[in-house]
Amino acid sequence: MVVSEIKLYELLKAKLGNNEAEAFLDIPEKKVDQKFETSKELLATKTDLAETKADLIKWMFIFWIGQLASFIAIAKFFFHQQAFSPNHCLKQ
Repeated sequence: MVVSEIKLYELLKAKLGNNEAEAFLDIPEKKVDQKFETSKELLATKTDLAETKADLIKWMFIFWIGQLASFIAIAKFFFHQQAFSPNHCLKQ
């Protein structure tokens, strides 16, 4: 019990009695436990976060490799076109 709960228990015990005060303080605690149990499925654990981080890093490298490959292909096409352009041949 927290200090505030102990103080509330002492006040309720004086007016309601020992069993009733204890039962009254158990209600919010049970509701909190019940809400936690229902939302526990939605919470991420450290393992979940580690797996997500590993997957994210893996996909980042895959996309970086794809971007690099497409950049190299565009650069080769651009420089290949420049080497065989008619203006390039006339300047020599």
